[in-house]
Amino acid sequence: MRILVIEDDPLIGNGLNIGLTKSGFLVDWFTDGKTGFEAIKAADYDAVVLDLTLPKMDGLVILQQWRADNQDVPILILTARDTLNERVTGLQRGADDYLCKPFALAEVVARLQALIRRRYGQTNPIMEYGAVKFNPTHHQVFLNEQEISLTTREYKLLELFMLNQKRVLSRTFIEEKLYSWDDDVSSNALEVHMYNLRKKLGKQFIRTVHGVGYALGKQDEITTKE
Repeated sequence: MRILVIEDDPLIGNGLNIGLTKSGFLVDWFTDGKTGFEAIKAADYDAVVLDLTLPKMDGLVILQQWRADNQDVPILILTARDTLNERVTGLQRGADDYLCKPFALAEVVARLQALIRRRYGQTNPIMEYGAVKFNPTHHQVFLNEQEISLTTREYKLLELFMLNQKRVLSRTFIEEKLYSWDDDVSSNALEVHMYNLRKKLGKQFIRTVHGVGYALGKQDEITTKE
């Protein structure tokens, strides 16, 4: 899942960038409010980690403007402003969650996972489809109750489909979730990852919708790996 981080403190920002990346997120990190505010238009983010005290544009102004523009991305405020009034103001202006500094990275990860599940209508932390179980908290994937190993790209691809079980996903949408702007992506990279994931989960697990994109197969056709 792709996360936008707007944090001007280099130590905190770098820690979030490294920690969230290790936790399986694709992270775009910006250090000033104005650039971060504009970045929301450049990619389809699954959640935002937003500091409030930022150069060039205050975090609360960013939050208020995004909501006024009907930007519905989940926003986790992460700030040293820890008074009750400031927390209430942040939530009233449209934040979905609030954490005060100092914080534990594990809690940031857990809260982001919860916000993303909620956005995609997934209430259960362990997602299932056919014979596949997906546990993002522990980065585990099971097929017919047997744990299987996936590469980082395969895991991110599976997570995307598990969160969008009833949708057809376009190639552009998938690539935007899997790759950052700095990645050098070959023209057939997605097909390679798709092939390998199908090989591990069964060729019927993901179906190609010609001219549109990809979607999960029919559940009664993917109960076992072929």
